[in-house]
Amino acid sequence: MTPPRLRLSDSAIDVPEREATPMPRGLEAIIETTQRDREGPVAVRLAAVAVFAVLSVPPAPSLLPSAELHALRRPGAVAQEGVADVPGARLWFTDTGGSGVPLVLLHAATGSVRSWELQIPAFSAAGYRVIAFDRRGWGRSLVQQTDPPGTAADDLRALMNHLGVERAHLVGTAAGGFGALDFALSFPERLRSLVFANSIGGVQDEEYLQLGRRLRPAGFDALPPEFREVGPSYRAENPEGTRRWIDLEHISRPSGTRAPAQPTKNRITFALLETVKVPTLLLTGDADLYAPPAVLRLFAAHIKHAELVTVPEAGHSTYWERPEVFNRTVLDFIRRH
Repeated sequence: MTPPRLRLSDSAIDVPEREATPMPRGLEAIIETTQRDREGPVAVRLAAVAVFAVLSVPPAPSLLPSAELHALRRPGAVAQEGVADVPGARLWFTDTGGSGVPLVLLHAATGSVRSWELQIPAFSAAGYRVIAFDRRGWGRSLVQQTDPPGTAADDLRALMNHLGVERAHLVGTAAGGFGALDFALSFPERLRSLVFANSIGGVQDEEYLQLGRRLRPAGFDALPPEFREVGPSYRAENPEGTRRWIDLEHISRPSGTRAPAQPTKNRITFALLETVKVPTLLLTGDADLYAPPAVLRLFAAHIKHAELVTVPEAGHSTYWERPEVFNRTVLDFIRRH
């Protein structure tokens, strides 16, 4: 079946008209909405600006001198910092508080709460209660090494219970996407929407695992993290931002013995993804070495009504490399859910 041709105004991503604004380099994106009909999934691709949302979000660090870059990182609201006791661990979290709809952030394996410094101010300024926590084994969270490792999904549910949050939007990037997807499968009633960014998702289908080995052959994991996870365009144009990413990666793990890896509650397969009913945004960069657009299209083919956004000139850390696109895209999506 030939995908129908749609105008931007025909789609769910229509945005209010406004005066033409010069578009900073890198704001364009490809948005793919997977729809379902009797003949199976139909990918509808829309070439569009990646969401000039109602909120004006600051430009990317790559476009700013160092003084303005420092101001961009300054929080727009004072966030509460605290520790939540969960079975086998004490989870460090930040919470901007307020009466806004909760929005939870799950960081990558190369990050921690600190890595969201370009998102927390923007999302808080948009009126959301922004919650981020150091996943078990990262940042300032403490782990009881003798206890079972638990799962990220259970940790998140325990944290939400601790904070009195019944339902939230959930954003997971890279390894954080594993826990986010597992949470959506385990506790869909606790979610308003899911943003699954730059992640391979922990899918266990053998063909998919073979695909991963082709994309990331032996020796790949021994390469420097910034090579694996930061796109070449960003590294070329923004050495200061790259150094900041490296610094945050270096302090993302506590010293000493590393906590054991957490399993997922579910054995995630593409067949299981057919059961996801939470509104889902899939986002990646066109230079992502882990989850290039073709990989995310596999997810889009199995998650009903998922939307797929591909950000040009971005690698595995789109939230960091192209924060203006990432933030606007996320805000536009969650506002509709």
